[in-house]
Amino acid sequence: MSVLVVIPARYASTRYPGKPLVQLTGASGEQRTLIERSWRAATAVAGVDRVVVATDDEQIQKAAQEFGAEVVMTSSDCVNGTERCAEAFDVLGGGFDIVVNLQGDAPLTPHWFVEDLVKGLREDPTAEVATPVLRCDGRALNGFLNDRKAGRVGGTTAVFTQDHHALYFSKEVVPYTSRVYGDDEAAPVFHHVGVYAYRPAALGAYPRWEAGPLETLEGLEQLRFMEHGRNVLCVEVEARGRQFWELNNPEDVPRLEKMMREMGQN
Repeated sequence: MSVLVVIPARYASTRYPGKPLVQLTGASGEQRTLIERSWRAATAVAGVDRVVVATDDEQIQKAAQEFGAEVVMTSSDCVNGTERCAEAFDVLGGGFDIVVNLQGDAPLTPHWFVEDLVKGLREDPTAEVATPVLRCDGRALNGFLNDRKAGRVGGTTAVFTQDHHALYFSKEVVPYTSRVYGDDEAAPVFHHVGVYAYRPAALGAYPRWEAGPLETLEGLEQLRFMEHGRNVLCVEVEARGRQFWELNNPEDVPRLEKMMREMGQN
């Protein structure tokens, strides 16, 4: 099954305008933009046939082409990354069995997260979309809770059935737990990792659907699939000692840079 990876990137982010072009300093002191680091993460994934950056912004296009990425220009009407992936897939003429959306704010995404995700979708014929989830330890859970107390969204959490079919995704920390967990203790909360794998039929249908109330309230694009009765598979992945975080707010820049230094990631 052929695999296309699309990295959707827009300049006019509501929470963090210009985010794809923000410079992040790695362990060696070298600076690279967020979009370049995300592209490097995508090109490290095994079994991928093509990687493209999808954007509507000429500044991002120019920056991506300068570091060697293939760029697909898309409409400014796309309201989220899934719509941008759908348009990019159409512009490229289709021809892939699985389309992966590796969002441009997740440069620390390990390659095996995406590899496990594609494997999960291949093995579950009932699933039309798949997305990774990572069990929180106490350190990650406390980070989520502290962000919410400060009025920030630090990440998205997921709840799912015993066969790992999604029940809900939220920017709140769900499920609720009154326990306090040690930094290295496993917690019953799963961090949703912002990567998706779609079957082309589901991806193609997505832009034609109206956004439902849950997607509108939470601001989470994957809820549109669920509100339209589509099966979303949550694939549990393992950190293998790697730290993971998305860049959602300006406050996340030093957090990501600290993680890169600790992991020796240049």
